[in-house]
Amino acid sequence: MGKNVHVTRTAARSARLDQACADAVDVARAAITAADDDQVGDHLEVIAEGERLVTHHFTCGLAGYRGWLWAVTVTRAPRSKQVTVCETVLLPGSDALLAPGWLPWEERLRPGDLGIGDLLPTAPDDERLTQGYLLSDDPGVDDETWELGLGRPRVMSKEGREDTAARWYEGDHGPNAPIAEAAPRTARCVSCGFMLMMAGSMRQAFGVCGNVYAPDDGRVVSLDHGCGAHSEIFMDVVPPVEELPTIYDDNAVESV
Repeated sequence: MGKNVHVTRTAARSARLDQACADAVDVARAAITAADDDQVGDHLEVIAEGERLVTHHFTCGLAGYRGWLWAVTVTRAPRSKQVTVCETVLLPGSDALLAPGWLPWEERLRPGDLGIGDLLPTAPDDERLTQGYLLSDDPGVDDETWELGLGRPRVMSKEGREDTAARWYEGDHGPNAPIAEAAPRTARCVSCGFMLMMAGSMRQAFGVCGNVYAPDDGRVVSLDHGCGAHSEIFMDVVPPVEELPTIYDDNAVESV
């Protein structure tokens, strides 16, 4: 008991390691192995927590708890040699496998998570929205949607539009998408006859694809996006080869 034990002093600097508690390795181990002897491994160290108060650390053998350790705190009464267990706890070590940190649901939510029948409430102070009775800084939107006391309770704010524009432009329907980079440089959506322009300030950078054969059909694309289904892509038509009449080789026909 207590042979070759690594000692660490914490708490108050004056805390002196109680030898009786430090030697109670078997007592500390028994507090863990009451249920299963395989769940506790080697004794690692003993830490002086205070007067006649020490903590023993053991490796953990539980499946799925790699890098974790058992911590058993023991103590004894003054002038008593009997050591008793205060608490037993499982703690993560420096290389422990830990679960991801907890995040509120609104921070965990990702595009595409909303399923059929799901409801996604919007916070009253969402910076992407502004009150519908206020004029926005987008004349194209104001001309069509603003009516005092009527219309939508909230509309997209300038911050919301800028965030949306950045997300669309940097996504799979912007100029850096693989399909756009593979298309001819002249095959940009801004010159495509299938491009349906948007209203308001978004019109300066985005439209909606209306080509049923294009992979972006029905989706918002940037004006400098592109694909091989551009309306002005023409293929050189190869003229058909004139079919010649069939010629029979009389020399190849055997006379009977």
